[in-house]
Order: sequence, then structure tokens, then C-alpha cells
Amino acid sequence: MNTSATTTTPLARQTSIKVLAVIGFVTLIGAGMWLAVYSTQFVPSVISRIGDATVYLGSVFTPPQASDLSVVPVTPMASTTISFDGASSTSLKTLVTHPTTIVPKRIATTAGTKTNTVYRISGSAGAPSLYGLPDFVTTIDAIGYLATTSANSFIASSTVPAGSRPAIRFTIKNIGTNVTGPWRFSALIPTQTAYIYQSQPQQSLNPGDSIDYTLGFDQANKGANETISITANFDHTVVESNTNNDSASARITILGN
Repeated sequence: MNTSATTTTPLARQTSIKVLAVIGFVTLIGAGMWLAVYSTQFVPSVISRIGDATVYLGSVFTPPQASDLSVVPVTPMASTTISFDGASSTSLKTLVTHPTTIVPKRIATTAGTKTNTVYRISGSAGAPSLYGLPDFVTTIDAIGYLATTSANSFIASSTVPAGSRPAIRFTIKNIGTNVTGPWRFSALIPTQTAYIYQSQPQQSLNPGDSIDYTLGFDQANKGANETISITANFDHTVVESNTNNDSASARITILGN
């Protein structure tokens, strides 16, 4: 009897271990499948909420206006020569006495060619004289929204409709007396996650040069009096004569759904 009990006990234990192992394996597979379904349903929406805002930017470079003088030469009036058929001074007296007996002969002539020429005023041609320092000035031109993802679809408005992308138009100009060299600007925009857009290096501006920008963005905060702020040369890589006019801001109302 003792021998039989000793033999069956290890077999029962092995069977129990196998059963528990199968149950654990099945449970592990089930947990993995549930986790995969949960990730598919919920994780993408979380990622989309924490993604960065998209910025849409367009720009137009404007050089300083050249001072041109338009000169239109006056064309002399065409002259017509009247021949008196070789009449002498004596016959001229007869002409005066009897004017009805003389028929003057007209000779056809061609009018002079009319010209129109533009001359540049002396001293305005060529590059401007450079001295001193450059000076950026930022000006807000309009606020509104983009009708599409293109910066060319800008619509001026103080209120942004629900689902649209807020946008701003602004100009950065060099009103100083020297070349800027490469420079950058930043835009503080009211997105759901605090975001400051920093531009790529911009082209050098000569005195009088300017660039008109249109900047739009998505994932905007909803509410009234949301502030958009633009700052030229925010990293101070360009030495200026005046930094007090580098920034400008505007407020806009962004409607929710």
C-alpha cells in the first residue's frame, strides 16, 4: 500500500503543473490580445492630441522703390513749305496787290516720330550707400484665417470660424542704413500646447527692403482676445541700431465647435 501511494503522488503533481501551465498560457494570450485592441482604439487619439501644431507660411520680397523720372520729349510740329513758284520781290508786290490770282502749292510732309523715354534720376542708380547699422521693424497688416492649407487663401477677419486655421499677415522691413545679413523671426501663436514658431534663416535685407508674410496654424486655442506675437531677429544674431521696434502683436477671436 505504501508503495502504491508513493508512485501515484508525483503523477498527480505533474498533471496539476501541466494544467496550471496551460491555464497561464491561455491567460497570457488573452491579455496580449486585449492590449492590442486597446492600443488600436485609444493610443492614436492620444498621440494626435499631443502632436505639434502645423504652421503654414508664405512670403513676398519687396525691394525699395526706385525713383524714376519719366520724360516725354516734345515732338516738333511738322512744318509745311509753301512755294511761290520762284516769284521775285517784284512779283511779291503783285501778289500782295492781287492775292486771288496766286494759288500756293502745298508739298506733302511726314510728321516726326513721337518718343517716350524713361531716364533714371542722377544718383539713384546702383546700390545704396551703406553705413551704420540695420534696423528691423515689424508691422501687423491684418488678422484672419486660411480657407485652405495654402497661405494664399488668407481671408481678413477679426473672428476665426470654427474649424478654420487662424492666420496673420505681417511685414518685416529694414529701415536702417546697412545690410542685415541672414536673420530669423519667431511667432508666438495660441495653440493647445504652448508653441513658438522659429523660422529658418531669411534672406539678407538691404536698406529699404521688406518681406510680407502670411502665417497660419492649426490646433488653435478657442476663445476671445487670443494673442499672436511676431518678433524679428529674436535671437539677436544681427546687431541693430534699435531693437524696440522688432516685435508686434495682435488679438483675435477663435470660435470653437
